[in-house]
Amino acid sequence: MADDQERLDEEQEGGPVKSFLDHLEDLRWVLIKSAAALAVAMVLCLCGANYVIKVIKWPLSQARVHYPAKNQVVTVNFGDVHLGTYQLNPDQQKALALSTNRFVAIQIAPATVGTNQFFSWRVDTNSAAQEQAERAQIELINLSPAGGFVVAFQTAFYGGMVLAGPFIFYFIASFVFPALKITERKYVFRAIFYGGGLFVGGVVFCYFVLMPVALSASQMYSEWLGLGAYQWKAEDYISFVCKFMLGMGLGFELPVVILTLVKIGIIDYATLKKARRYMIVINLVLGAVLTTPEVITQVTMFVPLQCLYELSVWVAWYWDQPDRAKARRRLIAVLCWIIAICVALWLGFQYGYPWAWQHWHR
Repeated sequence: MADDQERLDEEQEGGPVKSFLDHLEDLRWVLIKSAAALAVAMVLCLCGANYVIKVIKWPLSQARVHYPAKNQVVTVNFGDVHLGTYQLNPDQQKALALSTNRFVAIQIAPATVGTNQFFSWRVDTNSAAQEQAERAQIELINLSPAGGFVVAFQTAFYGGMVLAGPFIFYFIASFVFPALKITERKYVFRAIFYGGGLFVGGVVFCYFVLMPVALSASQMYSEWLGLGAYQWKAEDYISFVCKFMLGMGLGFELPVVILTLVKIGIIDYATLKKARRYMIVINLVLGAVLTTPEVITQVTMFVPLQCLYELSVWVAWYWDQPDRAKARRRLIAVLCWIIAICVALWLGFQYGYPWAWQHWHR
């Protein structure tokens, strides 16, 4: 009986009691160790800044260009150098008769005829070259003497945050965990495990899926405004990409926070259901704060954040149901509908709704 009472007291109590000055001293060491870890990681990223920039530039190479008309689009290359991308008018397309494909790659090469030298062109039939013609050919440039140093510092800072993140989190956890009760630590450990996976999943989802779409939409919007979109400032692009990925990773932590609060008993399903209208506004604000302040990325980030909140509400509803089997079948049906809608939206953006409609009725 005494052992049970002692174990119950241990579960209800936190760590050792410290004075206010002792807590300040612990916090000071946490900040010092975190700053040291960030500094070391930044130096490492600064030494390999060129490789980090290649990784950051990859989503730009995957962004597709959407042209308003159906005329042929020609990409002109001189060796490995991209000279330009041009959309032909009907007369030019008929006169040149390059190919039946809409996107065509042309290779310029020197040719010698007798004693004269000319530049000749040929249609590049390489599938990789033709696929490249559909990609956004945007050049990242520096517009000031100090631009290269700014880009290097940005790269080192964001890369350092990624490398030093686990260490900084460990230092913060070592400061906070002693104040938690044992039952609270159990839920926090689970939240850390799932939260880490969701953070990585959010960054990967943003890098491979959302980022090419957002960059393509940005280029389309600039073209719609009548502005050129083939040269971007390098520091603006790096800040855009890194903030977007970091914001999406943090946004994917939302279900972990909500469901942890549900498990602890602070909120319940009824509260989450009533807060849905407020979460729409909050997610829009998060989309504006965690990314660059423009509508395209705000909406692009709002949609998955709101979907994650709805998923959290459904999980809380599932935990609140007495008949788990019936609730599970209903959840599976809702998820199937959501997946079907997402696939339809992706097909519409990727190929255009007329294309999808024609292939659907074949």
